[in-house]
Amino acid sequence: MKELSTRAISGALYISLLILCIYWQYALVVLFLGFGLICMAEFKKLIQLESKSPYIVFALMYLGFSFWCLSFSEDSGFNEAIQILQVITIFVQLLLIKDLFSEKTIPLFNTKRYILTTFYLTSSFIFLILIANNNYEFTPLLLLGAFILVWVNDTGAYLIGKNFGKQKLFPSISPKKTVEGFLGGLFFACLTSYFIAKFTGTLNFTFWLILSITVSVFGTIGDLIESKFKRQANVKDSGVIMPGHGGLLDRLDSIIFVAPFFYLLLRLFPHVS
Repeated sequence: MKELSTRAISGALYISLLILCIYWQYALVVLFLGFGLICMAEFKKLIQLESKSPYIVFALMYLGFSFWCLSFSEDSGFNEAIQILQVITIFVQLLLIKDLFSEKTIPLFNTKRYILTTFYLTSSFIFLILIANNNYEFTPLLLLGAFILVWVNDTGAYLIGKNFGKQKLFPSISPKKTVEGFLGGLFFACLTSYFIAKFTGTLNFTFWLILSITVSVFGTIGDLIESKFKRQANVKDSGVIMPGHGGLLDRLDSIIFVAPFFYLLLRLFPHVS
């Protein structure tokens, strides 16, 4: 009971802090800067990278793209830069998916460590800011909707998997995840997309439904990839900053993997309403 209370309190503080900052652009930039640096510290330990340079790269890239985005300068080459970043990021993520399904371990030679800190972690936080500033307009409810879908998917998967799960989803990496749990999370995420569309007035239901499927699929993959990194590092959690939950990366692994794909859909269909 004490562990459950601790978990609930730390989770509530995390969600409250996010919601408190999400409606102010600069507060959100600062919050994700802090979140990103903490996640970077946790991730560096998982991949056994001692260099301090990933912190510098993160700060320069994240702040550079964030304030470039907030300037709403459409003719400054911003779109081209984002397209290049998006192509590289999704390519790296597809390689991680390949490693997840085809390799016993994720190769972590020196060059790849820096690629991962840059295009798996750093760029994902950039896309979180871009989601909130889609089409050069600050729309925090888009980002909040993405987080809600992740939370609902995770909660639904946990509840259905715990009570009805029988067939293992990926036993070699995450023995507790089940096919039934995944389908339960997907169902509740799809159901939630209707209410997000109805009460946020951002995108139509059909598009939120597509986004909910995207979040469920890639969020689950993102969680499995981080689980594989933890298994290689022989640790249960990425950190201890959130009592009852583990590290901050444990809480954000799904959303940071989802973010580039979520933003890609927003770019492909910019006028959906």
